[in-house]
Amino acid sequence: MKAVILAGGLGTRLSEETDLRPKPLVEIGGRPILWHVMKIYAASGFDEFVICGGYKASMIKHYFANYFLEANDVEITTATGQIRYLTSQPLENWKITIVDTGLQTMTGGRLKRVAPLLQGTTFCLTYGDGVSDIDIRKLVEFHKSHGRLATVTAVPSPGRFGILDIGQGSGVSRFHEKPEAEMGWINGGFFVLEPDVMDFIGGDDTNWEQGPLQSLAAAGQLMAFRHFGFWKPMDTLRDKRELEGLWSSGASPWKVW
Repeated sequence: MKAVILAGGLGTRLSEETDLRPKPLVEIGGRPILWHVMKIYAASGFDEFVICGGYKASMIKHYFANYFLEANDVEITTATGQIRYLTSQPLENWKITIVDTGLQTMTGGRLKRVAPLLQGTTFCLTYGDGVSDIDIRKLVEFHKSHGRLATVTAVPSPGRFGILDIGQGSGVSRFHEKPEAEMGWINGGFFVLEPDVMDFIGGDDTNWEQGPLQSLAAAGQLMAFRHFGFWKPMDTLRDKRELEGLWSSGASPWKVW
């Protein structure tokens, strides 16, 4: 099962960092937050990733293209460009597909663009800027148990986010964005999806969090996996500093590997 990661947004609320790099490459503990997200999946045995790039997508390509190079000592012959590796550090055994899904493409459109790479199978989906101590294996088991098209990880709302109305049996009856004054469960990312969810996505201008999720909920095809543990998105510089502080203290709750 492949994990699709949305990593193409502009990250305007973190402009202190994203003027120079895409938000998924902003570092926590010397590693891009995208790497942290991928490690969460790898801890549950998922090692195939499809990264939906957009803003400064080439930087994400360069990061992983040079991953082995940066990790090892090398001898370079400048006349030929030959590189001889002097060390061979053990690294993650990941298969990574990076697709430039367009600068202005919305989240649903990015997902639709990579649909052919998923080969009509069940897949995971998440954002490249949020971490959690979620057990992906349990999430997938829950998804397989209910037989619906989509599962969203629901986390307790820390503030003003889109709200999930969850009924009996974990069915999501409604998905609505950013109410004025309402608390409850929110979309924490970490989805498991069937290939037919693509039918709910129009084109590049489709926002996954609006039309598709709302339509799936209305059709009774969206279920919620409640996660009571740690979850935090990196939306602002304050969020980055909080995550950095947790990592530096050795008490990073999302380090499940």
